[in-house]
Amino acid sequence: MEKIVTDISGFLTDYVMVFTLLATAIIFTVATRGIQFRMFPEMCRLLVNSGKKSEPTALRHSHHSSVTSFQAFAISIASRVGTGNLAGVATAIAIGGPGAVFWMWMIALLGAASAFVESTLAQLFKVKGKESFMGGPAYYIMKGTGQRWWAVLFAILITLTFGFAFNTVQSNTIASAYESCFSFPREWMSVILTVLTIAIIFGGIKSISRFSEIVVPVMAIAYIILALVIVIMNIEKIPHIFSLIIENAFGVAQGAGGAIGAAMTMGIKRGLFSNEAGEGSTPNAAATAAVSHPVKQGLIQALGVYTDTLLICSATAFIILCSGMFLEGHDGIVLTQKAIDSELGNGHNYGSIFVSIAIFFFAFTSIVANYYYGETNIRFIKNSNFLINIYRLIVAAMVYLGGIWSLDLVWGFADITMALMTLCNLAAILCLGRYAIILLKDYIRQKREGKDPEYHSSTIPQIADQTECWK
Repeated sequence: MEKIVTDISGFLTDYVMVFTLLATAIIFTVATRGIQFRMFPEMCRLLVNSGKKSEPTALRHSHHSSVTSFQAFAISIASRVGTGNLAGVATAIAIGGPGAVFWMWMIALLGAASAFVESTLAQLFKVKGKESFMGGPAYYIMKGTGQRWWAVLFAILITLTFGFAFNTVQSNTIASAYESCFSFPREWMSVILTVLTIAIIFGGIKSISRFSEIVVPVMAIAYIILALVIVIMNIEKIPHIFSLIIENAFGVAQGAGGAIGAAMTMGIKRGLFSNEAGEGSTPNAAATAAVSHPVKQGLIQALGVYTDTLLICSATAFIILCSGMFLEGHDGIVLTQKAIDSELGNGHNYGSIFVSIAIFFFAFTSIVANYYYGETNIRFIKNSNFLINIYRLIVAAMVYLGGIWSLDLVWGFADITMALMTLCNLAAILCLGRYAIILLKDYIRQKREGKDPEYHSSTIPQIADQTECWK
């Protein structure tokens, strides 16, 4: 099964998805005239002001408990930071060599344009839920194209990807970390994770969720501080590390899997898993925000791509490359653990212990978040409690299997579903991207007039009936 999954994922991701993802990112970079670069100051300004209740037009038609722009940004960052930053980066370097880091940077810099378009579309076509706005690719596909089958297809693919495939990666990462650090049996960790997952998704042990909401941000900040300390300790190596990354990215220096093809494909695949630009997941969070113009949230979500890849993923990459442990045959989260232990020295495994604890909360909260992505999209297809309960049982089973499956199998499974979901979303934003361009021009025009931009559905009359939240 591992060989079949690996062969299929290799074709889908190494050729079809990588080419389509890059092509789409370049198209939107050109169409928006490099919005991710020229409007970077505006992104930062919006983020600083996004937590303030200063959106009168937005709040006038929103719910009393609406999500602020900053909260929506924080939700998407929380779902990004974790396994992809710690284990995904390590896997990319182990297989693709140091050059994979360069291609991670490239897909982040270019993919931010795709992230802007998909999140802007999610805002444009959002709908009102019971407590806040709802939206995402399934909604903008149905409302923007009128093709319900296409919207249902995406809803199925995101359920398979996040509810099933990505959850096998999360449980595999936790099991690997604890087996490496504490020699804790993978089978027992799989059982523990499965029980906790069932308890939470069937409505119990809410205190675990509340506890995780507090602990995860603290762990993320602590990890970034740890990474920065290690980088500063090795500051004299940084010029050499940059040289190593560039040489391997273009095949100038071979070794450690550093051929250009492996570097490019692994960098782009693992970069996408982490920053999710163009994948179709973050628009679900972006749609919940109450803003006065869709472009505001599109710009803020584009900034999230930079935060994830250029900051956190780079920190992990520099730790691994400074340590030289990527040449020792380790992979995944174990490589990150060994690299941190190597840098902290003194023969202790404090780094491994910290990473094990951190990844437990990162990955387990991702399991719960991934589950809700699936539930939301199942309810989009058919609001059936019977289907939801069946889905919950399958999620629990996949969490268990992920813990005992091999690293290659879980990543191969995740790559297949991620590629199919991403291709489905990219096709949609290529069809509907013209609306994001119109919105961008409207936003810039109002800014030049000295206004705080506001959007009304009459601006694009041909879809006014489909953008009822902006009337």
